[in-house]
Amino acid sequence: MPPHGWRARYGFACAYLVCFFVTDLVYVLLSPAAQDTMNAWASTSVANLEHEPVIPLVLSAFISPGFVGGWLVAIAVAVIGANRALGSARTALVCVAGHVVGTLVSEGIVAYRVDAGLQPVADRYLIDIGPSYVVVAAIVAAVLAGTWLVRILAVIDFVVLTFTADLFGGLTQLDVAAVGHLTSMVTALVITTALLAAARSRRTAGRRTPAAAGASAGRVPDAQPDEIGDGGGAGPEYELP
Repeated sequence: MPPHGWRARYGFACAYLVCFFVTDLVYVLLSPAAQDTMNAWASTSVANLEHEPVIPLVLSAFISPGFVGGWLVAIAVAVIGANRALGSARTALVCVAGHVVGTLVSEGIVAYRVDAGLQPVADRYLIDIGPSYVVVAAIVAAVLAGTWLVRILAVIDFVVLTFTADLFGGLTQLDVAAVGHLTSMVTALVITTALLAAARSRRTAGRRTPAAAGASAGRVPDAQPDEIGDGGGAGPEYELP
């Protein structure tokens, strides 16, 4: 069944959009020196993650120096589409996991390479902030679980971001952002696929009992297509309860 209620369909997306807007509104009102301080404090750099990982992991997803309007649109398209299909709790799981795992893997590679002498020690303090790990995770969820319209919009979102934000630039050189984007997308793919498989399994189990009861009573199940995933249904939208 599709998620019911306004909060289930749009709660997480709206909360994230509002928090992102408010945080960046405060950010743009700061002086350049204060912005630099905030960037260093919120960055998910190796140095920060070793000493205080929680604040950087949370705050970094809400700060985007420059192009705030563009990111608001990107967030709206991807996260609202995923939220409508998966529900707020599952969308939050996918997006948070994509952001956290993408950060830990990409910064973990930096930590290893610095310790091995393959990168300068200064790279432990790289500024790594922005909502892109959350957005690419949501894009994957929207493509896998959304309606055709949601899928098309999510793909357009991804194509625009790939070229404007250079999502995978420097991947072969293990660039932090590029590795993080790829890791976030893979994480979202695994989690969303598991959620959809579990939902289909529950629906299949739930349909067997009514069908069996109808057969035992001499009734024939109706020939109307089921709501999700059937050939005669409304489309490939695998929305979850």
